[in-house]
Amino acid sequence: MRERWFGATGRRVPEIALESEFDAEGALLLDAVDDGALREAHAAGRPVVVRAHTAEEVKAALARPEVATALVDDPKLLELDLTELTYG
Repeated sequence: MRERWFGATGRRVPEIALESEFDAEGALLLDAVDDGALREAHAAGRPVVVRAHTAEEVKAALARPEVATALVDDPKLLELDLTELTYG
């Protein structure tokens, strides 16, 4: 399981997690990638979590270094091979 930093908290979290099992307390929770919100939260050290419903949405969210975790509701998305999805 690949992990990312959870903002400036010093905590590492899975890059893809089930929404029902992830504690996003203290994080900026977005339904889509928003450049302005991402930059502002990142500058403040606040973790950013983005909801994703498809493989493409997961890929788009995790392409942004400011995003700590992509939250999914489909367990199949936990098994995505992001390297393959990104580079073919």
